[in-house]
Amino acid sequence: MALQRVLVVDDEESMRHVLSVILREAGYQVEAAADGEAAFKLVREQPFDVIVSDVRMPKLDGLELLKRTHEVAPQTSFIVMSAYGSKDLSLQAMKQGAYGYIEKPFKPDEVVLVLRKAEERQRLARENVRLRGELAERYETKSLLGESPALADVRKQIARIAAVKTTVLITGASGTGKELVARAIHEQSPRASMPFVAVNAGAFPAELLESELFGHAKGAFTDAIRAKRGLFAEADGGTLFLDEIGELPLPLQVKLLRVLQEEEVRPVGETRVEKIDVRVVAATVRDLNKAVAEGQFREDLYYRLNVVNLKLPPLRERDGDVLRLASHFIARFNSRLNRMPPVRGLTPGAEEALTRYAWPGNVRELENAMERAMVLSDGELLDEASLPEKVFGKKAVALAPSAGAAVAAPPVGADLSLKRIFRDLEERFIKLALRRTKGNRTRAAELLEISHRSLLYKLKEYAIDADAEGAKSEADPV
Repeated sequence: MALQRVLVVDDEESMRHVLSVILREAGYQVEAAADGEAAFKLVREQPFDVIVSDVRMPKLDGLELLKRTHEVAPQTSFIVMSAYGSKDLSLQAMKQGAYGYIEKPFKPDEVVLVLRKAEERQRLARENVRLRGELAERYETKSLLGESPALADVRKQIARIAAVKTTVLITGASGTGKELVARAIHEQSPRASMPFVAVNAGAFPAELLESELFGHAKGAFTDAIRAKRGLFAEADGGTLFLDEIGELPLPLQVKLLRVLQEEEVRPVGETRVEKIDVRVVAATVRDLNKAVAEGQFREDLYYRLNVVNLKLPPLRERDGDVLRLASHFIARFNSRLNRMPPVRGLTPGAEEALTRYAWPGNVRELENAMERAMVLSDGELLDEASLPEKVFGKKAVALAPSAGAAVAAPPVGADLSLKRIFRDLEERFIKLALRRTKGNRTRAAELLEISHRSLLYKLKEYAIDADAEGAKSEADPV
C-alpha cells in the first residue's frame, strides 16, 4: 500500500491519540487537529488523502469542515465519526459528500477497514481518470489540435475522403503528424470499429519486411518455426498505415502493387492466397515524383498509392497553432508527470520564444520541448529558461535582432515567399554544416540538430553532394 496521509480531527485528546496509534500501526502517515478550524488550516497548507473527523466539535463542526474541505481539496476522502445518538448527522454528512462514517465506540479493525475501502475508491478514481485521459488522447485525432486555416483545410479533406476506400498518400516533413492524420481518416470512416495497423517500412530490414507485411508459412525460412499472419491479414476489414513508404525496396514494391490490385496476399513460403479487405493509407517525407524519375520508386505503384494526396503543412505555416499545441501538451504532461503544483501556462517571454522559433522538427519537436520544460521547471509558469537552448538561448538570441535595432527592409521587388526563403536557408545551412565538418554527414546532422536520416533525405531533396561540399572552404560563398 502506498503511504496515505490521514488527518484525524477530534476535540477529545484521548480519541485523537487512539486513532493516531491505530492508523500509524496500519501503515498510514497521521496528523491530528483538536478542532475544525485547526484542521482546515492544515488542509490549506498541505495535501491529505483522507480526513477522519468527529461530527460534533466546537468552533467548526464536522459538517462545515466537510463543506470547506470539498471546496479546496475535492480529491480528499472525508470520513465522519459519530457517537451513539448522532447517526442522523452522519447520514447528513454522507448526503453532503462524505465517503463513510465510523460509529463510536469502534474496534481498530473497523477503522482500518473503512480507510482501506476509501483508499481503494481513490485508486479506482485515479485509474478512471488515467484511462479517460488515454482514451481522449487516443481519439483526439478526430479534431486534430489547432485552429489555423492550413489545418482546417486538412480537416475538410479528411472529412471528404474518410467514407470511401480510396488509397491515400500523406506527404509532409517529419513530425507534422502523418500518423495522426491516418488515424483520423480511419476513425471517421465506416471501418472505425475494425483494426488500425501501422508499420514503418523503413524500420525493418528488406528480408524481414515481406514477412511482416504478408506473413509466412512454417519452415519458410530458417527462423520460421511457426506460421505467422502478416499485417495485411491483421488489418483485414480495417486500415493499414504504411509509413515511410518511400523506403520500400523495389522487389517489395512489385508485391505491394499486386496486393493493392488483386486485394489478396500470399504469405512467404505458401502456395495459397488470402483475400483481404484493407484500406491502405501511405505516408512519406520523400519526393516520390523525384524518386520515380531516378528509378528508386515504381511509377505504377506511385500512381496506385497517390489516388488522393494529403499534404501536411509544417508547424511554421500553421498560424497561432504553436501556442495552442503548447497549452495542450502542458495539460497532457500535467497528468502524465503528476505535476504538483500543476503548470498553469507560459510566461510572455516563453510564448515569444515559442512563436519566434521555426520548429524544423514540427509538432514532435514542440512536444519534446514542452515535456523537457515541464520536467526541468518546478514553477507554475514555464519561462524561457526552461526551454531548449536552440529555442531560447545563445543560439536563438544570436539569430534575433538586438533590442531596439531596426530590421532592414527587403529590397524593392524581393521575393517575399516564406516557403522559398525557408527552403533557401535550409539548403544553405546544410551546405555550411557539410563544409564545416569536411563532408562528415553524421557530424553535420549533429550541428544541424536533425537526425542522420533526415539529413540524408534533405541531401536528396536539394541534390547536394556531401563530399563535394565537404571539399570546399567554409569561407566560400554558399
